[in-house]
Amino acid sequence: MTETFGPLSSALILIVAGLLLPLLKGGLRNALFLAAPVAALALVWALPLGPGLVIDWLGLQLVPLAPDNMARIFGTAFGIAAVAGALYGVSQSSVTEKAAALVYAGAAQGIAFAGDLVTLFVFWEILAIGSTLVIWSNGNARAGLRYALIHVLGGVLLFAGISAEIAGTGSVALHPMRADSIGRWLMLSGILLNAGALPLSAWVADAYPKASWSGAVFLSAFTTKAAVLVLIRLFPGEPALLWIGLAMAVYGLIYALLEDDIRKLLSYSIVGQVGFMVVAVGIGTPLALAAAALHALAHILYKSLLMMAAGSILRATGETRLSALGGLARSMPFTAVAMLIGGLSLAALPLTAGFVSKSAIMASLAEDLARFYWFALTAVSAGSFLYIGLKLPWFALFGTQRATVAAELVLSMKAAMGLLCILILALGCFPGFLVQLTPEIAGVSILTPDHILFQLLMLIAASCIFIGAWPLLQPKAGSTLDVDWIWRELPRLVAPLWRRNLDKLRPSLSVARDALGEGWSGFSKRSILRLSLAGNWPTGQIAFWATALLAIYVLIAAL
Repeated sequence: MTETFGPLSSALILIVAGLLLPLLKGGLRNALFLAAPVAALALVWALPLGPGLVIDWLGLQLVPLAPDNMARIFGTAFGIAAVAGALYGVSQSSVTEKAAALVYAGAAQGIAFAGDLVTLFVFWEILAIGSTLVIWSNGNARAGLRYALIHVLGGVLLFAGISAEIAGTGSVALHPMRADSIGRWLMLSGILLNAGALPLSAWVADAYPKASWSGAVFLSAFTTKAAVLVLIRLFPGEPALLWIGLAMAVYGLIYALLEDDIRKLLSYSIVGQVGFMVVAVGIGTPLALAAAALHALAHILYKSLLMMAAGSILRATGETRLSALGGLARSMPFTAVAMLIGGLSLAALPLTAGFVSKSAIMASLAEDLARFYWFALTAVSAGSFLYIGLKLPWFALFGTQRATVAAELVLSMKAAMGLLCILILALGCFPGFLVQLTPEIAGVSILTPDHILFQLLMLIAASCIFIGAWPLLQPKAGSTLDVDWIWRELPRLVAPLWRRNLDKLRPSLSVARDALGEGWSGFSKRSILRLSLAGNWPTGQIAFWATALLAIYVLIAAL
């Protein structure tokens, strides 16, 4: 029984280890940094599936540890990411980053095993704090602040939605629901913000490349996939997710094709690949939900590997722009192989983990007769081969070498990349292991000759397009305009105009202040009267106005 383990969970192991890490030194610190993720991953599988430990808190039934099959899938994915990330970054000198990374990974495990909305929200906020500290530990305060403000907004939306749900139903249980009220729409919006949904998707490409060569590996694994898990728990079959996920997939493809910086390219790709998962959650059938979870696992493996390859290039050359790289396959062959395996898995090459998970998603779309989404995602999947299987390796690994390799990879970095390469190929060649984890995909055709031939023809067609669009796909130095311009550049333009016109506005502001004072006086009297009569505001109205005011505050703080 789960009760036998009491409060012990994989989340607790990682968070406590993260808090203890700064107190240790030298080899003992590195030993804890490596051992904690291994112990957490082992506990994911040691916990028996079944009802969790129930705690009565203020009349609410909290279930902080609720192991089920979905929790085990995501717990395994998060555990592997933590083990590989720790092995890759054990030579990182920043103690702050290492400690924050363990807390961050622990929060993701806490979300995976949470059995109620309150526990979910607590770990959701710890997730935001840990990831912000990972970014800040690299010395980029502005990027960390922007990231924190975005996730404060997401937390406010989620909190308002959860508060409305508890007030309306009296329950904190995690259960499937529809976005049929203001509170639930707020909840869904907060979750989608963490998933990288439009129109705020740009926070992913803005923040992740600002982390260190090792920190970006952790960032790529947890936040967006934890959001996908919460969508599976709360909003399976929500129709709005179909269009939102498809928009994310197309957005990620277009911006990845345009991007010059490797780590920004991979960040845009995260949004696009999460879009596949969101569409599957929108379908909502058992096969589609299992496929979404499976793709989250595969994505964590190959995106962590790609971020490791990009981090190795950054550490060795100090450069990540494709326009300034080239010929690295000769001087960094191990990194080149890792990048190719990760990229081909993302592009769903047969015999890789990505091929298995995308096949399951496409099968779920076909089963639900979602023809439009099947064709659209098939095109996006083929298009992803343009940037990840052709553009990225061609301009970074081959051709004339323009960057100097000044640092060799340490053994631990190679070991981490090697581990992920083996897992990606093993799961692709022997998908039966994944069938045991997600039995719902047992009937999906994966390694059949016709399915393999179809996928190879799609990749060949993408290669022909790459040759034809060669001039357009040449990497160009510079930045691509995205919606992050609103919170990165617009305040710089508005502030000088505001200062110049402030004196002219003072008389008008004084009149407005006086009028507002009179209005507030009347409003206060009415409010006091209403409170004295014990009038209750509708829950949805409270949630809406609280969220609106806090959102305005966050935007003002960002300026």
